[in-house]
Amino acid sequence: MDMLNTKAWEGRTQTEEGGITQAEAARIHATLGDPRDKAPRNGDPLPPLWHWFAFPPSTPMSELARDGHPMLGDFLPPLRLKRRMWASGKLTFGAPLRVGDPLKLRSTIARVDEKETRTGPMVVVSVDHTIISPRGPAIEERQDIVYLDIPDSFRPPKKQPMPEAPVLHTTKAISEPLLFRYSALTFNAHRIHYDLPYAQQVEHYPGLVIHGPLQATLLMQAACAHRGTRPTYFDFRGVHPMLLVPGDSPELDIMATEDDCASLSLFTGQAGHQGMQATAMWEGTQ
Repeated sequence: MDMLNTKAWEGRTQTEEGGITQAEAARIHATLGDPRDKAPRNGDPLPPLWHWFAFPPSTPMSELARDGHPMLGDFLPPLRLKRRMWASGKLTFGAPLRVGDPLKLRSTIARVDEKETRTGPMVVVSVDHTIISPRGPAIEERQDIVYLDIPDSFRPPKKQPMPEAPVLHTTKAISEPLLFRYSALTFNAHRIHYDLPYAQQVEHYPGLVIHGPLQATLLMQAACAHRGTRPTYFDFRGVHPMLLVPGDSPELDIMATEDDCASLSLFTGQAGHQGMQATAMWEGTQ
């Protein structure tokens, strides 16, 4: 594995300031919102998970790695493994954030776990985030970032079938402009999402990779629309890459099953198999 003492990075913290202006909210809405609705204006609540647009990185071009990510070694440990994925997350929501709020993000590296898997070494870096608004702490979030070697060919995990009797089933058209816009809104230069030659020739994906947080946002939107209100808890986990492959159907399935009166299991999928699993819970079910 690495000669680096990865455990020494546990407990590192950083603080950032950010927010979403009315103009930025209009661009996010134009990309992800229902065109029948108006974009949020100053003082309106931010839709859940829009805080992911509030703290875009400001890394100079000279400090980007080959894959487009910021080079490691500043806040995150400088691992030698070259494939990075935001694999899963858990969020608890308090008071809604609002357009125009000055926000603060406090981040702490909670754990760094090194593992040996059947396909090689893996490191999981778990980062805890607290989003603070003028009204106090608003979101508690855990992000799990996975680091792997880049394989010499596409070797996806075993496929898991989509549910047979969903209470919700819709589709989302996926396109290169959508992936580009999402990358631009988050200022995410990871090339697997917009650079097809890089995705195919360097990281050996058959097509462009649909962002994990984009899938999570689509599932959150489906949960809110189905129940009519925002959940108080949401978690998600990627189980298979979702791809935009030249010549294939450019659609993402979005399904949900009802666990009980106050929770939903949600799934993205393609060609009958899952890409992301998520759970949404409402007050009193955690």
